[in-house]
Amino acid sequence: LVGADLTLTAGTTLDLPLNPDFEYAVLTMSGQTDVDGVRLDPGSMLYLGTGRPHLPLHAPTDATFLLLGGEPFDEKLVMWWNFIGRSGDEILQARNDWEQGTRFGQVHGYDGARLHAPALPDIPLKARGRVR
Repeated sequence: LVGADLTLTAGTTLDLPLNPDFEYAVLTMSGQTDVDGVRLDPGSMLYLGTGRPHLPLHAPTDATFLLLGGEPFDEKLVMWWNFIGRSGDEILQARNDWEQGTRFGQVHGYDGARLHAPALPDIPLKARGRVR
């Protein structure tokens, strides 16, 4: 897995080397970043996929961002909210388990009300991913 916390000063341009067998995403935390020509504001994530030997970056402002990546999963998965499964039925079960307070345990040290999972969409959840 790759997790890099990067800070660029305004005007910085660089070409970051990547492992082309990994899939990557960039999440901008502060400032603005241009990732392979795509402008990202804080809170924006850009999925980059696989096959990239390098990544062109530019910071028009001071910026911090996360580069996340790793070897792709061997199977297609359904991802929704905080849940990952192999089917929509598994996601539904995970959501029900979360709402009932079973299976996932408790978050110790969190001083707020328990977060509720949002309602599932009215359309079927689709498995995605690269199958080797």
